Amino acid sequence: MTAVFLGMGSNIERERYIVAGLDALQGLFGELALSSVYDSEAVGFCGQPFLNLVVAIDTGLGPGELARRLRHIEIEHGRPERASRNSSRQLDIDILTYGTATGVIDGVELPRPEILENAFVLCPLAELAPEQVHPVAGRTYARLWRDYDKTAQSLRRVDFQWRGRSISRA
Repeated sequence: MTAVFLGMGSNIERERYIVAGLDALQGLFGELALSSVYDSEAVGFCGQPFLNLVVAIDTGLGPGELARRLRHIEIEHGRPERASRNSSRQLDIDILTYGTATGVIDGVELPRPEILENAFVLCPLAELAPEQVHPVAGRTYARLWRDYDKTAQSLRRVDFQWRGRSISRA
């Protein structure tokens, strides 16, 4: 089994689709570890704000098969098959890291470059796995977040419940 971190986001019926995505992931992988949920502006296009979080799973699937399963979940929950990368979406689930793998494996770039670029990825990852080391940068996610320019993107923790429990508090 490989430890994997996934980034999840939605800016269309945000709460509904984050819950649906978490339900689908739990159905496939069992126990999930979750960061808090964050409200963030759309990056790369004009759109409604997103809800974002990071999810940790353990899987025996390889990166390519995992990416296909995640894409299937997105499509099942309303994401058009040919949606542009920089567009509004019901559900977006990306592989951030796959163990300590680096490079392009089965068509998946690892680790995902957005970890170092976007607050809505790095902050929840640093919360969930502060002492984990980025496989390319060689620094912990906590250190990377401390060094991040927090004025670059707005980010705000929000209250969020899933399956009757609070997973995030503002």
